[in-house]
Amino acid sequence: MRIIMGAEGGRDGRNRLEQLARNTRYFRLRLKQMGFIVLGSDDSPVVPIMLYHPTKCGLWGREMLARKVGVVVVSFPATEMTESRCRICLSAAHTKEMLDEVLKAISEIGDLSWSKHSYHRAVYAGVEAKW
Repeated sequence: MRIIMGAEGGRDGRNRLEQLARNTRYFRLRLKQMGFIVLGSDDSPVVPIMLYHPTKCGLWGREMLARKVGVVVVSFPATEMTESRCRICLSAAHTKEMLDEVLKAISEIGDLSWSKHSYHRAVYAGVEAKW
């Protein structure tokens, strides 16, 4: 907290916050471009991808683990029966290459599980995800 607040002097805290914001905007926009429904604020580094079907949580958990990506899958009774999700937490330490690798894995699993539910994919298709 001292680094983030700037108590140590320098810009390290501010740089980390700016990098986290870049990572968050990039990651969320790419997910939307792929057709996923993502909840929460576009500024939040906690990214819930809606799966809707509780049976998909096990598949997502296993497949992401097989790809060495840590996620949290949440379904009933922690959520409503039809509000199952896969939650990803972003960090300022993640590089663009890391994020792209995870996005590739998510896209593959999304295709496998038919989890790309957004009808608004075209809205985001023409928007460039800036790093």
